[in-house]
Amino acid sequence: MKKTNELYAGKAKTVYATDDQDRLIMYFRNDTSAFDGEKVEKLDRKGMVNNYFNAFIMQKLQAAGVPTHFETTLSDQESVVKRLEMIPVECVMRNIASGSIVRRLGVQDGMELKPPTFEFFLKNDALHDPMVNDYHIESFKWATRDEVARMKELTFKVNDILKQLFLDAGMLLVDFKLEFGRFQGEIYLGDEFSPDGCRLWDAQTRKKLDKDRFRQGLGGVVEAYEEVAQRLGVRLPA
Repeated sequence: MKKTNELYAGKAKTVYATDDQDRLIMYFRNDTSAFDGEKVEKLDRKGMVNNYFNAFIMQKLQAAGVPTHFETTLSDQESVVKRLEMIPVECVMRNIASGSIVRRLGVQDGMELKPPTFEFFLKNDALHDPMVNDYHIESFKWATRDEVARMKELTFKVNDILKQLFLDAGMLLVDFKLEFGRFQGEIYLGDEFSPDGCRLWDAQTRKKLDKDRFRQGLGGVVEAYEEVAQRLGVRLPA
């Protein structure tokens, strides 16, 4: 498989077309950003850690019956994925209140949410990713009613799988975001799953092990990502 032209450059990944029209190469850069790109830095090893972390999680989800776009790692910072027609909404699942929901609703940070809370957000940096609901998504033709139901179903399934996976490794899965797309008429999980797109706390101390370390200037960002990977048994190059 040969890489051809660059299709898209996001905050932390670049996506390339290939000579296979149904496959893309996803390149995990060392870039790290927060606050809609207002804070940006390059962190050594981050792209590599996220690439292998994402591969590990996607394979766990596939083994549990969740369809994902991931196919194989190609190098330390590259993976081959199916070419999805992405749906422009983010599915956010919250097990514990933290981040934007605390600011929006004035609830206590760290409050356990029973049942877990599900939210949709429009993927649009210029609008600061506003919250939307099922009716917006259907009315604006971003997805059909059946696709909305499928995205919800898969998000709750991912939560059940990963919450236990992280808990077994001594961590709390606080919240996470997922993105989905279409491939050959079916809904697949796309984008990535890494500490960039979720909150993870140590189960005993509630030490932050995710991108909040970057957002809040706590330092040790990549070291925290590597700790999470090590606890899960993700194999990283020395």
